[in-house]
Amino acid sequence: MVPLGQVKDLETAKQMAALLEAENARLHQRLEALVQENARLKGEDAQARLQLELTQLQEQLARMQQRLFGASSEKRPSAQQEEPAARECQQRGHGPRAQPELPVQEVLLPLDEADKVCGLCGGALAEWRGQTEDSEEVSVVERHFVLKRYRRQKYRCPEGCAPVTAPTAPRLIPGGRYAVDFAVHVALQKYAFHLPLARQERMYRREGLVVDTQTLWDQLSALARHLQPSYEALLAVVFASPLIHADETHWHLLDKGPGKKWYAWTVASPRAVHHRILPSRSGATARQVLGNYQGVAMVDGYAAYQTATKPGADGPASCSLVFCWAHVRRKFVEAEQVAPACAQVLSLIGQLYAIEAGLPDPHALEGAQQTAALAYRLLVRREQSVPLVAAIREWALAQRALPGSGLRKALEYMLALWSGLTVFLSNPWVPLDNNLVERQLRDLVLGRKNHYGSKSLRGTEVAALFYSLIETARLGGEDPGRYLLRAALAAIDNPGTFTLPSSLD
Repeated sequence: MVPLGQVKDLETAKQMAALLEAENARLHQRLEALVQENARLKGEDAQARLQLELTQLQEQLARMQQRLFGASSEKRPSAQQEEPAARECQQRGHGPRAQPELPVQEVLLPLDEADKVCGLCGGALAEWRGQTEDSEEVSVVERHFVLKRYRRQKYRCPEGCAPVTAPTAPRLIPGGRYAVDFAVHVALQKYAFHLPLARQERMYRREGLVVDTQTLWDQLSALARHLQPSYEALLAVVFASPLIHADETHWHLLDKGPGKKWYAWTVASPRAVHHRILPSRSGATARQVLGNYQGVAMVDGYAAYQTATKPGADGPASCSLVFCWAHVRRKFVEAEQVAPACAQVLSLIGQLYAIEAGLPDPHALEGAQQTAALAYRLLVRREQSVPLVAAIREWALAQRALPGSGLRKALEYMLALWSGLTVFLSNPWVPLDNNLVERQLRDLVLGRKNHYGSKSLRGTEVAALFYSLIETARLGGEDPGRYLLRAALAAIDNPGTFTLPSSLD
């Protein structure tokens, strides 16, 4: 049979669609008979088994349709739709934006001599001093590379002593040809703007610089060696927080052959981020990542974290776990497509988030203000969030869902993590979700999509270092390029020292 997508005649397409619909109905009847026969042979309830199979098929179809045609956002449609006129008033459009950071060049546009004649009387036009009609235009001056030729002045002593030569500019590699700011630029292009080295090579060649990818990589590796102490110091900053966030995502090691799946593990606080790329996703690796941290770790439901924090032969667990309400909500959003009852629990979770939106952030405060903010968060949560959490649990225990269904999985996921989901009611430091660390993983994931991973073990180390330093600088509101340059120059002058972003000094 010719594929339906290749049929151009409408009448033929209708006939083929009718045949496919009839065949689909026949297969459904056959499936129903087989399910009932299988359940009878196993001694199960045939009707319940059939209902389960149909529910699972509906969920699969709903997920497929969502992936193909749905929005990627997890936002649900509002119950009260705004009027079109109201929505139009809220749109900001794409009008001119203020550009306070751009240098301004004044360009005066005079008339040509031939045009300095009045169009009415034919007299000569005189300049009207101080009067102009002004407009703005955003333009671009292309980046350009320069070859700096340093001439180090030599000095000699009239008494015949040894000559003295002016010192050279700091270099990443002794005797190297590339400046520190060039290496920082290459690092930003790859790890902040996700441009692979091969693409950078082509861009630079177009701009007059002939360089190969190996040379670019050598600069990155050398820069990373100088910044290694700064990278290692970030972990202490993260672990100094009373609460950290942890998450992981896959990363490809492309060395020899199709490559292996490694994992980027991340721990983050509101002040700093620390990435590590490791070969495993096991509980032992999670324990290695969490180290001797003594506070509270916010994670998702991945079992490796629970394994890593179980007390063992070497003593009690060093940290305790709390779990993420965003992951719980996500599972109910997926199940809602075939289980409308989920709308109730999603509304309750939404109310929890609405309460949190009005609470102060203790990480942004210090001293007495921070203490007062923590006390206020605890008071509001006890008065307003505790009843909502109780209502969520009551709703969950009242539900009846078929085994294996999306609703059943969402309920089991939430109830299994319940003790860690409710810690926020008694600990004002704990947020509702793990979104902070998921935001810090976005650049790493974008980089993975653009340059696919790392070609060597050293590549994983360099990637983890630059992603950590760049994202920590951004968290503190500092320009990553200026920070990397400052840290590199300090490390060249004083090997082994570290420089943190200004917000951490």
